[in-house]
Amino acid sequence: MLPTLHRLETLLFEPPHVPLGRPGRALLTVLRYVYALVRDLVFGDLNMRAMSLVYTTLLSIVPLLAFCFAIVKAFGFHREVEPLIAEFFRPLGDRGPELTERVLGFVDHLQGGVLGSLGLAFLLWTVISVVQKVEESFNHVWHVERPRSFARRFSEYLSVLIVGPIVMVAALGLVASLATQTLIAWLAAHPPFGLVLATAGKLGPLVIVTAGFTFLYSFVPNTTVRLRAALGAGLAAATAWVAASFGFTQLVAYSTQMMAVYASFAIVLLALMWVWLNWLILLTGALLAFYLQNPEYLRPGEREVLPTARLRERLALSVMYLVTRAFESGEGRCRVATLAETLAVPSSALGPVIDALQEAGFLEATEGEALLPARDPARVTLDQVLAAVRDGGSGRAMTLRQAAIVPAAEAACSRLDAAVQRELGGTTLKEFSATR
Repeated sequence: MLPTLHRLETLLFEPPHVPLGRPGRALLTVLRYVYALVRDLVFGDLNMRAMSLVYTTLLSIVPLLAFCFAIVKAFGFHREVEPLIAEFFRPLGDRGPELTERVLGFVDHLQGGVLGSLGLAFLLWTVISVVQKVEESFNHVWHVERPRSFARRFSEYLSVLIVGPIVMVAALGLVASLATQTLIAWLAAHPPFGLVLATAGKLGPLVIVTAGFTFLYSFVPNTTVRLRAALGAGLAAATAWVAASFGFTQLVAYSTQMMAVYASFAIVLLALMWVWLNWLILLTGALLAFYLQNPEYLRPGEREVLPTARLRERLALSVMYLVTRAFESGEGRCRVATLAETLAVPSSALGPVIDALQEAGFLEATEGEALLPARDPARVTLDQVLAAVRDGGSGRAMTLRQAAIVPAAEAACSRLDAAVQRELGGTTLKEFSATR
């Protein structure tokens, strides 16, 4: 199996032996994306993460809906939420209305104040936890090691949970109200305009789902996601979701044997399968967004990105240069996501370097996750920065004192350290940041 994949990977990613025209290059590019997505789905852990999110969904779907109901009810939009839930469960066939009724029944009990303050606090925690787990999965796809800080999580998650349901339900209500307008009815009665309106009505759900996916792909990862990558992945994920809805509906219609074997328990199995498929589509779209923005990672995929020793040193100097320059000039504060985009490296490769600089006392992070110099740049020399990144992570790795180094090797490395100190020891970060 692995030799076959290796040959296929070589065929797709090595330069072709014969020149390809524009159609051939376009087809090759599409095949590379398809190969990377299928490979990571089969050999990666997206499937496991989707299944773990199914478990989280079981705990959080009722309190999440209750929270959304409470928000939209204050604006008078609560009647539009029930059709939205029914549409989500529509691929379950005849069982969809039954499951919708049961979920809404649980929500009504929660809104009725059945639980005490401790129970409501637990349910609110489950709502936050599902968003946090989605962020962790997205950060894993984007090779981001550092999640949002607690302050950012609380403020940004709460903003989305409050504004999101209002915007979605308001958009659906606007579409429904437009359909009842006299002008729209008159246009629909005339063939040219009627065809256009009918097509727009069929594409309307796809547009709304695409917008939702695009927002998630651009907002959830704790890094900078370009709109082009998020939009492309959102359109692909929305198309896959619409196709999966149709296919799952057909599967449910023909699964009479499953209904006979599992009886009333079949609705639970079908709901779990449908929720798992939704999470898998969402995570696969996030992976596609990452590849669209970083096509150079199509070949290595989800393999851990480990910078070499040379790259770590250069990244350390680059980080201190950018952070010090931004601090001295007052241009703004640097964040890990901004630094990763500027230096064209994933955050997972930049994280250990920043950790080493923080451990050495050269960097500090604010509550807003901005990086600032922790010491006076005029008193920090470049050889100290290199020493910090070379010795960084001593609490997790074997240190120089623990190893029995050959004397000849120790002498050679000592000369190297002396050369570094001689060449860079006289240059401070303040002077370094002033250079072009």
